[in-house]
Amino acid sequence: MNKVTIIGLGYVGLSLAAFLGTKTNVVGVDSNSERISILERGKSYFYEPKLEYYLKKSMNRGLKFEHEVSSNILSSDFVFVTVGTPINNDKIDLRNIKNVIQEISELLSNVKQCPSIVIKSTVIPGTTDQIIKPILSEYGLKEYIDFNLLTNPEFLKEGSAMHDTVFPHVIVIGGSNEKPIKKLVNFYNYVYPKKQKIIQTNNITAEVIKYANNSFLATKLSFINSIANLCQRLPGTNVDKIAEVIGMDPRIGNQFLRAGPGYGGSCFPKDVQALISFANSVGYKPDLLDAVKRTNLDQITSVLNLIKNNLKTLEGKKITILGSAFKENTDDIRESTSIVLINTLLRHGCRIIVHDPKALKNTYSIFKNRVSYTERLTEGLRNSNCAVIMTPWDEYKKLGEKDFLLMKSPIVIDTRRILKIKSKKIKYTGLGIGE
Repeated sequence: MNKVTIIGLGYVGLSLAAFLGTKTNVVGVDSNSERISILERGKSYFYEPKLEYYLKKSMNRGLKFEHEVSSNILSSDFVFVTVGTPINNDKIDLRNIKNVIQEISELLSNVKQCPSIVIKSTVIPGTTDQIIKPILSEYGLKEYIDFNLLTNPEFLKEGSAMHDTVFPHVIVIGGSNEKPIKKLVNFYNYVYPKKQKIIQTNNITAEVIKYANNSFLATKLSFINSIANLCQRLPGTNVDKIAEVIGMDPRIGNQFLRAGPGYGGSCFPKDVQALISFANSVGYKPDLLDAVKRTNLDQITSVLNLIKNNLKTLEGKKITILGSAFKENTDDIRESTSIVLINTLLRHGCRIIVHDPKALKNTYSIFKNRVSYTERLTEGLRNSNCAVIMTPWDEYKKLGEKDFLLMKSPIVIDTRRILKIKSKKIKYTGLGIGE
C-alpha cells in the first residue's frame, strides 16, 4: 500500500487527504496548528459538502495530521504539495511553495526513499522546472535518485470539491521522465476506476493547462454576463433561455453559462490575473483576458444600477443582502462580489443587513459592526427598502410573496433569477431579464 504525504490543508489539500485517506495511508501537514487542532477532532475549519463525512471515514482508517514537515513524513511514495499561491501586486506570490520546497530539500538527504514530489498548487508556467527543481538541486539532491518531480494540477469547484475529487473529469500529470509518471498513473489507477481519463504531458504544459482551463471558464462567465446586460435593455428577453439554447451546441456546452453578479472565489480572479501578468512578462499582451477581467469587475456596476433605478436614492435606505459567499454551498467570501457590493452601498450611506446560511462569520471578519447580520431570513427582510439576491442558495428559492411583503418597500433585485415572482405587490427585477 502506498504512503502519501499532503503538505498544505486548504480546499485542495484537505479534500485530497479526506478522499485518499479512504484508500491508502495518508499524513496531512499544515503549519497552522489551530487548523490541525480542529482537524484532529474530525471537523473541518471551512464548510464544504460531504467533506467531514470523508474526513471522519479516513481518520477511522488511519489519516493523521502534523503541523510540520519531518524526514519521517517525507519517507513516502508521493508528497503532494498543495499550498496556496495568492496574488500580490497583480502577480502570483510563490513564497509559500518556495518555503515548502526548501523545507523538503533540507530534510530529503536523510530520507532513504526516493519520493515523488507532486506539485498540485497552481503555479505559473515554468515554475516546476525553473524554480522548484533548482531549489532541490541547490541542496545536492539529484532527480530520479533523491526525488522525482511531477506536476498534477487540480480542477475542483468550491461547493463540490469532494465530488470533483472523488470523480475527476480528468487527471493531468506532467513530468520529464516516463518512470515516475507511470508510478503516479499506477497509483491513480488503483485509487480510481480504470476508465478514469489520465493525460500525460510535460511540466510546463500541465501548468498552462490549469491556467487555460480556469481562464476559459472565466471567459464564458464574462461573456454570458455581457449578454445579460444586453438583455436588460431589450424588453421581453431572458438570458437564461439564451444560455440554455447556446449551451445545447456541443461546441459550446452548458456549463458556466449562468449569468450573475460576476465571478469570485479563490481561483478565477487570481488565475486570470496571474496569466495576464505572466503573458505580459514574456512579451504577449493578452487583450482578451484583459477584457474578461474588466468585464467581471464592471459587472457589479450593473447590479448597483439596478438598485439605483429602483430606489432612486440610496442615502439612508435599508438594503438586505441575501448571500455573501461567492457561490452557494461554501462559506468562502474571497473575491465575492457581494463583499464589493456591500462596500459600495456603505459608501452611498446605506444601512446593510446580511443573511447567508454559512458565511456570516467570515463576513463579520471584514465588516464587523458596520453592517447588521441575521440568521433568520424573514427578519432580514422586515422593514427593508430593497432585497438583493446575490448567492443562489436553495433556501432563497423558497421565498414568496408573504416574505417580501414584510419589507417596507417590496423591491427585489434577483441577480441569479432564482425566483418566479408574479405578484403585482412586489417590484421584481431579474438581472438579464428585459423589462
